[in-house]
Amino acid sequence: MKRVMLVFGTRPEAIKMAPVVRALEESSDHEPIVAVTAQHREMLDQVLDLFGVTPDHDLDLITPRQGLAALTSRALEGLAPLVERERPDVVLVQGDTTTTMVGALAAFYAGVPVVHLEAGLRTDDPTNPFPEEMNRRLTTQLSSLHLPATPLAARNLAREGVPRTDVVVTGNTVIDALLWAVDQDLPVTDPLLCRAEAHAGPVVLVTTHRRESWGAPMHRIGLAVAELARRFPAALFVLPAHRNPAVREVLLPTVEGLRNVAVGEPADYWSFSRLMRRSTMLLSDSGGVQEEGPSLGKPVLVLRDNTERPEAVRSGAARLVGTATERVVAAVETLLTDRAAYAAMAKATNPYGDGRAAQRTLQAVDRFLDGSGHVDEFAPVDDVDDVTDLADLAETASDVA
Repeated sequence: MKRVMLVFGTRPEAIKMAPVVRALEESSDHEPIVAVTAQHREMLDQVLDLFGVTPDHDLDLITPRQGLAALTSRALEGLAPLVERERPDVVLVQGDTTTTMVGALAAFYAGVPVVHLEAGLRTDDPTNPFPEEMNRRLTTQLSSLHLPATPLAARNLAREGVPRTDVVVTGNTVIDALLWAVDQDLPVTDPLLCRAEAHAGPVVLVTTHRRESWGAPMHRIGLAVAELARRFPAALFVLPAHRNPAVREVLLPTVEGLRNVAVGEPADYWSFSRLMRRSTMLLSDSGGVQEEGPSLGKPVLVLRDNTERPEAVRSGAARLVGTATERVVAAVETLLTDRAAYAAMAKATNPYGDGRAAQRTLQAVDRFLDGSGHVDEFAPVDDVDDVTDLADLAETASDVA
């Protein structure tokens, strides 16, 4: 029996880990040990409930307005002795959160091999996104097995000297999760989803929360949404507002009083998946949305100046628009008024997965632990061999907007 400890703490991590947990539970050869830090609390619990995942260990670390240093130290103090007690065969971490980096460090201290799901994401700017870019780089250094979602992410690892024998391209488990979630027939109770499904015109789903967008960039995003709402009264702009005060105190005043801007609480994952499916387009700084949108045929306008997920930009399914008010307004206006431009993005190929990433993850872990089995790596049809130049993508996005 192969004991796999899965460490995660945020809603996006939970979404991407849930298919792996389910696959491990359905296997007779594996024992999953789920450890959550609850770096996010309510949003994490929503995902656990939806997928039926019950943590074996819950550190419950969240505190109001906690800083990165305090979170990091508390997570390490909780995870290090836990890994020592459980002594799993591997510790599986996902992505680039503080929990990811600390979980990898705790395993490294205990001498337990680290498997990094969604490895190889890079912007090549250590401060953007902050602290995620450095978290993912540090996790790479601590990992023994690297599971990038795409061939481009694998090439990023090769550029940094990671041996190809330690890399397996799996596709992204977020696609596994999304395809499962949208097929679930559940009652519609979320107020934003109810309003979106009742709306006859275009629906623009807006999410923004990233730390590097706090302050002036987020204020500009809010001004853009307000201007678009005034220009397009027949459109509904749906804004599930992140609960962080640094987001709400800046963003919400800019759209106050606009009747076609629906502001609400963050939707649970199933409702958010249905919101994406109902929407005309997605306006977001979320990494997950950049991956999920193309699977649903929804254009994604990325509220960032760079991205560690350039494959969707290359395929045409996403476009970098930054946070400048005028650029955001122009990009949305184009998609709302130019049918050809909209169709080109909506019909682009999804480069991120085929719904089989969780099974490839198990295959990769098995091969790592005992050399058994074969891994059929994910290979998107439109993979681009050259290493994407993020500066060129940002420049192109600026020119288009």
